[in-house]
Amino acid sequence: MRQGPGRIRLPGPVGFLGRLRPRLPRTRHGQRRVFQAVVLLCVLALAPATWMNVVAGDRVRTVEDAPSAPVAVVFGAGLWNGEPSPYLAHRLDAAARLYERGAVRAILVTGDNGRHDYDEPDAMRTYLVAHGVPGKRIVSDYAGFDTWDSCSRARRIFGVDRAVLVTQGFHIRRTLALCEAAGIDAYGVAVSAVHDSTWYYGEIREILAAPKAAANALLKPDPTFLGPREDGITRALQP
Repeated sequence: MRQGPGRIRLPGPVGFLGRLRPRLPRTRHGQRRVFQAVVLLCVLALAPATWMNVVAGDRVRTVEDAPSAPVAVVFGAGLWNGEPSPYLAHRLDAAARLYERGAVRAILVTGDNGRHDYDEPDAMRTYLVAHGVPGKRIVSDYAGFDTWDSCSRARRIFGVDRAVLVTQGFHIRRTLALCEAAGIDAYGVAVSAVHDSTWYYGEIREILAAPKAAANALLKPDPTFLGPREDGITRALQP
C-alpha cells in the first residue's frame, strides 16, 4: 500500500524482523560494556581447555622417556571389523613397548563393551598378547564408555593410583586432567599419528569435550557403571 508519493510501507513481518536486528550501543559506556561481555564470554569458553593444558603441564612424554609406573592405562579408540582401529593399534603398540622396556608391569585396557557384538577390551587384549605382552599382565575394563568413566573406574574399581596413560596427542591432556581429578598420579604418552581427517576431527572433538571434562572434574559423578571392586590389577602386578 502506498503512503504518499513514491513511498511503500514494508509488509508487517519484514518490518518486525528489521526491528529485531541487534544495534550496538551509541555511547562509549555502552560499547565498553559490550566489549567486556564479549571478552568474558571468550575467557569462559577457553577456560576448560586452558585448565587441561595447565594440569597436563610437563607430564606429556614419549615411550622412551616416560617415567616408570605400575600400570599403563590404554584408552579405547574404536574397532574396524572387530580389530583395533589404526589409532587404537598405535596406542597398543606404545603400551607394549612400555611393558617391554620395563616402564610398566601391567596394562589396563579400558573401552566400550556396551553391546555383545562390540568388545573393545577383548580386541585390545588379543592384540597385546599377539605383540608379546603376557595375558596375565593385562586387565580389562569393559565399562570404559568415555574418558571420565575410564579414569574414575581405574581408581575406584581397579585401585590404580599411579599410571602412565596412553593415547594420541590430541586426547592426552584431557586424560591427564580427568585422571588427576579421579585421584590418579599420572604421566601421559602422546602417541604420534598421521595428521589426517581423523586427527583433525579429534582436535575439534577435544575443544567441544573440554567443558564436559571440566564439569566432570568439578562434580566427580559416578561412572555410567560402577560395580564392585576388582583385584585384577593387584593380581597382574604379582611376580
